[in-house]
Amino acid sequence: MDSLEQAKCQKMADDIADIMPLTPMIYKAFCQIPRTHFVPVSIYAFKLDAHPIAGNQWISSPLTVAKMTLALEAENCDNVLEIGCGSGYQAAILSKLAHRVFSVERIETLANDAKSKMRQLGFNNVNIRHDDGNVGWKSYAPYDRIILSCACDEIPKRLIDQLKDGGILVAPIKNSHKQSITKFIKKGSNLEQITLDECEFVPLLEGRE
Repeated sequence: MDSLEQAKCQKMADDIADIMPLTPMIYKAFCQIPRTHFVPVSIYAFKLDAHPIAGNQWISSPLTVAKMTLALEAENCDNVLEIGCGSGYQAAILSKLAHRVFSVERIETLANDAKSKMRQLGFNNVNIRHDDGNVGWKSYAPYDRIILSCACDEIPKRLIDQLKDGGILVAPIKNSHKQSITKFIKKGSNLEQITLDECEFVPLLEGRE
């Protein structure tokens, strides 16, 4: 990453930290990930709002990524599953926190582009699969953490089954006409639920495209 990009990433991390407290590890991750690689129009890369990407999808606001990442508590976890890879930015942030990241994307062009970015940037601990996010990625389960970068009415049972006991799942949950970042903690057959901030994500859809 060149010095100009690095300075802009650090400024963005500082802007986020002015709004919400970041852990040192998460702050460092935002400084280390070259944001312009993941946003189609580079002049918008460092603005604290969402932007459209290919496939009628959106890359989340850096603020939302920070909120989701803080809620996930993924620092030093062994393995994390993400549903809805998009351009790969959330997975890249997680790559600086967890040992291994597994990300599922239903739109083939987005999955292939994200794979290419990870190779270019040398993020060898990020694995991306083109598949229906509703089914998760069973072969590497159970996961310490699961994050959904797409909104749903309720968490698919297959994803709950792939979460370790004591693990945390973070997802945007639809309720009436709004969405909320929601944190779930798996305790045996129960899910403890904590509702956090309002948010806006594209929906979790079935099938592959």
